[in-house]
Amino acid sequence: MYDVIIIGAGPAGLTSALYALRANKKVLILEAKSYGGQIINASRIENYPGIEEITGFDFATTLYNQVKKLGAEIRYEKVIHIGEDKRVMTKERGYQTHAIIIATGVENRKLNIAHEEEFVGKGVSYCATCDGNFYKNKVVAVNGGGNTALEDAIYLSDIAKKIYVIHRRDEFRGDVRYVEELSKKSNVEFLLNATVTSLNGINKLESITVTGKDNQVRDIPVDGLFVAIGQEPNNEVFANIVDLDSYGYMVPIDGVHTKVEGIYVAGDARTKELRQLTTAVSDGSIAATTALKECF
Repeated sequence: MYDVIIIGAGPAGLTSALYALRANKKVLILEAKSYGGQIINASRIENYPGIEEITGFDFATTLYNQVKKLGAEIRYEKVIHIGEDKRVMTKERGYQTHAIIIATGVENRKLNIAHEEEFVGKGVSYCATCDGNFYKNKVVAVNGGGNTALEDAIYLSDIAKKIYVIHRRDEFRGDVRYVEELSKKSNVEFLLNATVTSLNGINKLESITVTGKDNQVRDIPVDGLFVAIGQEPNNEVFANIVDLDSYGYMVPIDGVHTKVEGIYVAGDARTKELRQLTTAVSDGSIAATTALKECF
């Protein structure tokens, strides 16, 4: 029996744990993969108040260690069901609690083309800071037009010999300053109005086929492709607890409440205007303080 069970060990979940632990509650964090969520892959964070610059790994690890020091129990188990009696079931066992905070975050969106899964770890990656060093002095491509893709390209520009930045529109969605920084780099080439339509190779990625808006096809030899085309939630398991929108994001009532008393949501997995580190930790603190007020 736990006072609070938190599903997800990203910034929102870990912040929830921090507040609950400081209120002297017995806290269990359940995480399907690894702590830190998406932010752990960020090469640098420059927009978090009070911290001029920090890597995503350092930020996530510091927050993780902080809640561990306060006494959080963390188990790496995937949640498969939540009952309305606030019983949380994983593949391994069941847990009972007074309050639940769902903070599962989002996953990297896939290209959904042939050989993508086959080439993961063999040329296809979703994390430049994790795998970039494998491509020293090699040719790589980054697919995407937001800040993540641009930051990945900046990070890789100091490692790879040549970088193609591929985006399906005629201009990037990310910060102008990132685009300007990349524009000044001699080893970076922009391919706009273009889409990756094929991954080619035998046993590993050897080239990509890029198709332009006028159906112009270009085969580009690359050693690696970094996919950064956004994220998507995986919330179907919680559909009995909280409504989901057409994209699969949880639609809370009044900010953090679900349809079931004592069960709350926080972070990028819910509908919201802005998905940023600051809003994730804000959600986590609000969900935890709300749970503490209503469940104890």
